[in-house]
Amino acid sequence: MLIKEKGQLLHETSLDSISDEDLRLLNHFKGKFIVHPNLNRKVVSFQANKDRPAFRWFKFKEAFSASLVEFLFRKYSIRSGTILDPFAGSGTALFAASDLGLKADGIEILPLCQQIIATRLCLERNFAAEDFRAIKQWISGHTWNTSKEKSPLPELRITKGAYPSETLREIQRYLAATKHENSQVQSILRFALLCVLEIVSYTRKDGQYLRWDHRAGRTLPGKIVFHKNRIEDFDSAITAKLTEILNDVSYNQKLVRPNPKGDIQLWPGSCLDILPTLPEKEYDAIMTSPPYCNRYDYTRTYALELALLGINDRDIVNLRQQLLSCTVENREKDLVQMNSKWSEAVEIADNQKLLQAMLSFLEDQNAQHKLNNTGIPRMVRGYFYDMACVISECSRIMKENALMFMVNDNVRYAGASISVDMILSDMAEKVDLQVENILVLPDGKGNSSQQMGAHGIEPLRKCVYVWRKK
Repeated sequence: MLIKEKGQLLHETSLDSISDEDLRLLNHFKGKFIVHPNLNRKVVSFQANKDRPAFRWFKFKEAFSASLVEFLFRKYSIRSGTILDPFAGSGTALFAASDLGLKADGIEILPLCQQIIATRLCLERNFAAEDFRAIKQWISGHTWNTSKEKSPLPELRITKGAYPSETLREIQRYLAATKHENSQVQSILRFALLCVLEIVSYTRKDGQYLRWDHRAGRTLPGKIVFHKNRIEDFDSAITAKLTEILNDVSYNQKLVRPNPKGDIQLWPGSCLDILPTLPEKEYDAIMTSPPYCNRYDYTRTYALELALLGINDRDIVNLRQQLLSCTVENREKDLVQMNSKWSEAVEIADNQKLLQAMLSFLEDQNAQHKLNNTGIPRMVRGYFYDMACVISECSRIMKENALMFMVNDNVRYAGASISVDMILSDMAEKVDLQVENILVLPDGKGNSSQQMGAHGIEPLRKCVYVWRKK
């Protein structure tokens, strides 16, 4: 007779519960899943924005594309009214909707993204002819090279030594020279600098952290040596970016559109703070992509840019805690204390059986020291409870029959796949949102190399959820 150890029995029982609840939800949503041939990873990521004027200026890797917004709005007949993106990011949904003639509201907590949106609005709508001439003079005369002054480049602890010494000096001269321009020109010059910091540095964004090229001298003994290949020289990078920006603005001004641009409004801050302040039944559609439950830390991957914007180390710690729970450093929020009306949303999460089975499994794995970070169960719990409140608020502010589109990934921890799509869709049904479709990409998303090494290859669904307000 085979006698299993207690830990193994708990592990198998937990996995059985997850499997049973996953199958139950699959049957419940049978017919809602649609593998759509027009969707691919390029369209649901920043990749399809690379060739789009204005959308390509800053490489915000976590963005979806303007093409996706256009496809969904066309497919589901979103032609007029006001849309909201509660996780506005670099503003893709806002500007794509505005180009279609819709009014677009957004909420965004990351100062970098707030700056991207503000600068683009300034360039496209408020820039004067003399401002364009000033930027052209910077491009033709390489004004920063004539500056004898230097302005310090703000740093964070994790960005010290991020640039070759000559590049750092050029950036300092560039910053000093910008001070002689008017405020509008300054904002564009600093924005262009934000856009090139990564390519002129020793770093590369890698989701949970900055990856450092070996030339920075930060590689620890025994660690894998990273080769970034070419590090762009500052002169070429900043000249190319300023030229691209001016060319794109000129191109956009020549376009003939069937509809005038819709107004754009952005609220800076956390959607958990701002959503409850918005009026009921206000929006005709919501188009968004929240941070994924994947441990990606925006405060680290965009540390170079946040430092330039004057965000200090203490600010970073506070900002990280205000973000939606998606990193292992997030402390659990007291959601009901934040808003007593969220008790119903918290109860919905408490009663979501697949989520609770997954949390039990992760706690079990944690107790057996089988997770590579003890904060994973807390992060996963926080993520879904935060999202329950976000979804509840979105339902409250949507008009009857309005549609909500959400791009998200399923994830995997300790070998167990978390069906984020079905857990969130099940929660949505509890707050008067009907699941219209769950559009699935034909090619599944690969899980992390660490997960594959320990648990084998298992593609994960990447989806666009389509929910309709009853």
